[in-house]
Amino acid sequence: RRHRILPLALDAERVLIATSEPLALDWLADVQHLSRRRIELALINPLDLHRYTMEFFGVTQSVRGARSDARSTESNVGLPSFEQLVELGRAGDVNADDHHIVHIVDWLLQYAYEQRASDIHLEPRREAGRMRFRIDGVLHKVLEVPPSVMTAVVSRIKVLGRMDLAERRRPQDGRIKTRSPGGREVEMRLSTMPTAFGEKCVMRIFDPDSAFKSIEQLGFSPEEAAGWSALVERPHGIVLVTGPTGSGKTTTLYSTLKRLATPDVNVCSVEDPIEMIAPEFNQMQVQQNIDLDFASGVRTLLRQDPDIIMIGEIRDLETAQMAVQASLTGHLVLSTLHTNDAASAITRLLDLGVPHYLVASTLNGVLAQRLVRTLCVHCKRPHTLSDADWAAIREPGEALPEPLNVHAPVGCLECRRTGYLGRVGLYELLPVTPRLRTLIRPDTELAGFSQAARGEGLRTLRRTGLEKVAAGLTTIEEVLSVLPPRE
Repeated sequence: RRHRILPLALDAERVLIATSEPLALDWLADVQHLSRRRIELALINPLDLHRYTMEFFGVTQSVRGARSDARSTESNVGLPSFEQLVELGRAGDVNADDHHIVHIVDWLLQYAYEQRASDIHLEPRREAGRMRFRIDGVLHKVLEVPPSVMTAVVSRIKVLGRMDLAERRRPQDGRIKTRSPGGREVEMRLSTMPTAFGEKCVMRIFDPDSAFKSIEQLGFSPEEAAGWSALVERPHGIVLVTGPTGSGKTTTLYSTLKRLATPDVNVCSVEDPIEMIAPEFNQMQVQQNIDLDFASGVRTLLRQDPDIIMIGEIRDLETAQMAVQASLTGHLVLSTLHTNDAASAITRLLDLGVPHYLVASTLNGVLAQRLVRTLCVHCKRPHTLSDADWAAIREPGEALPEPLNVHAPVGCLECRRTGYLGRVGLYELLPVTPRLRTLIRPDTELAGFSQAARGEGLRTLRRTGLEKVAAGLTTIEEVLSVLPPRE
């Protein structure tokens, strides 16, 4: 603090240090001698340096203080092994309200928000508990604390989430409402589970700015935006969004519904769980313990005079049948499926047992999507790809987009030295055209249907990924990491 410097990164060869006074380097020789590594400097705003120094030194002191307090109550806050979970569940208070623990948790929630984390992982281990953030889909280690401190931190979070503090044998769920540094309300969904070294806790952060975006912010091209709008603005029919977990399906649906939810439209949803409260919708949550599942939820919504219905996921034949019935009675139905691409959604509905003629008559279209990390605009550099590099992503004989503006990742303070900052969607939009409807039969083969869809102008995930690489938004490695295997 005296020299106004802050260490940022350390590896076998170098130490990265932030300073607000690049001309005052009287400390440099001493640090280089002590660390026996090359020193790299990064310039930082003095106000930011002061804030981060106070935060990190304050957290370090809180960890030390909590560890000291924990030693005095070792019998109560000791590390629970798998065999000790039952006894530990009856052990009582573990100093979750200790002022050191309160400070650590407050810092953790604020820092996660500032770093754009989507999830916070608190993982107990034998030697040290580990805190990690998922940022842009990738986990990053943030801090390690003594096991007893981790136990108390998890207990503090359970108190905030109104969960059973004494129950450590079973998984639990909870919610926290907090505020961002700017004063905006942010909701977090909590999940705990017993592990070999104690309770693991994951907090999913729901930021309204991330959940509700415009079509342009989602990463649609002008053609994709126009095609998607044409599908969801029809008065009735089924529109599906497909992709694996974490591919942005819910964000796409929420953003679309927010746009459609005008004062003269009744938008209702049944979700498991409700991920973000939206005042424009009427949202209902699945509750399996009282037999309120997706199918019965849709059945209820049909008696609520809806115009648009959103079903969180079509998991079984009964839910699929209710979606079909809703569309046949004049409602627009939006839902999700877990399939690799858009064409697979048709065969999935057929596999569930939905008659082919109902699929053909009710399905408006399918949107398959993935999320890829975008290159950091602060440090990316121009790059040239060889023909062999392009061959990994493009189809044989496929022309490259023009102009080529390919870039490569570098790494800087803004992107945590990863080279990537933020994410963007890759989309495969499949409108069900009259010709494609005639091809939906009980024995429809995926390969043949996909070929016919490409003949109708379908731009595949691979093609949209290729265009994002050519535009300098992402890299081939990122696109290939989320694409289904080439047939």
